[in-house]
Amino acid sequence: MLDTPARLTIRDLDCGCLTGVSLTVDPGEVVCLSGPSGGGKSRLLRAIADLDPHSGDVWWGDDHQGGVSAHQWRQQVMLLPAEAPWWFERVGAHFPACPEAADLAAVGLPADALGWPVTRLSSGERQRAALLRMMAHKPRALLLDEPTANLDAATTERVEAWLLRRIRAERLTVLWVAHDMAQVKRIAGRHLRINGNSLETVAWT
Repeated sequence: MLDTPARLTIRDLDCGCLTGVSLTVDPGEVVCLSGPSGGGKSRLLRAIADLDPHSGDVWWGDDHQGGVSAHQWRQQVMLLPAEAPWWFERVGAHFPACPEAADLAAVGLPADALGWPVTRLSSGERQRAALLRMMAHKPRALLLDEPTANLDAATTERVEAWLLRRIRAERLTVLWVAHDMAQVKRIAGRHLRINGNSLETVAWT
């Protein structure tokens, strides 16, 4: 697969209650997705990541989801679920390489956090560590399922600022599930909302 910026393209995707979903996300663009609980937001992200059954087509650049191994696809088009799994005792054991001290500081984690047992992390610290872990794998497209849901307002904006800098600098394609409309207005280039079994574009006000 390519490791340069490329467009994420979804065509006529059916998954769960959603049908005929078609959209594109350009390099460096953040598209926010909102909708009712149980409406299919998380399932859509999982389908794009090739984790749930679906029909339709997904491309990242010229690479078709069905034309590469699932492992390769998920290295480039990476999902961060609302509750990321942890399987080793220590935080740092989950990272392919140590994040920069500046990145730890930018999301408000202490320099020694990688040496902590996972059980020491609060829910908000787990979310921030999971974001750092995701970025350490150097994905090219991010599928983010409420990545700041457990953070207070100040920390949310701090993490947003760090993540948006990375997105713009690396020209990542981003589909970000969010419920907070203030956050959507801060971070999104476009806002899509689930309405029934389809997506609709929400006009900025």
